[in-house]
Amino acid sequence: MGYLPEMWHDFGVAVAGLAGALTGLLFVAVSIKSDVLGGSRSLASRAAQTLVLFITPAISTVLMVAPQPGPALGAELLAVAAVSAAVLLDRRAGRDATGGVAHYIERASPNTVTAALVGAAGLTFLLKAGGGLYWMIPAVLAGLVGGVINAWLFLVKVPARAEGNGADASPGTRTLDDPA
Repeated sequence: MGYLPEMWHDFGVAVAGLAGALTGLLFVAVSIKSDVLGGSRSLASRAAQTLVLFITPAISTVLMVAPQPGPALGAELLAVAAVSAAVLLDRRAGRDATGGVAHYIERASPNTVTAALVGAAGLTFLLKAGGGLYWMIPAVLAGLVGGVINAWLFLVKVPARAEGNGADASPGTRTLDDPA
């Protein structure tokens, strides 16, 4: 069944709807913290990555349910993976420049995993070997869970600006820009 897109119709419709709803909620979270996010290139890049974590499963599953030839679907999934990887692996988004364990954790983040799994789905679908569309299940889970975690961090960890002086409302609160 991994090579029969018509069997994945309900999966695609459900994921596209869920990812669309989460994307809308991300816009709410970003608008709540827009003053803080607008002042930080790192946080703005992380917000863009979160958006792509939600949009990647949405676009991929819309492509899965669209009536089209199999080779077109495989090629489109590879293209989505490439574009997603380019945005998700953006170096400006709060990376730990010191290396070490944090560097390796970042490599195994939902950002890397989501793009790689969508690429695996496209490639194995084209080759008709290795799992095909079954790779979309962990890709969707990685993207949506990673996006929800990032969106939650925007709401909880990013401090609000205090009115009047532009200082952080809670001086001891770390931001996503802080190394640790």
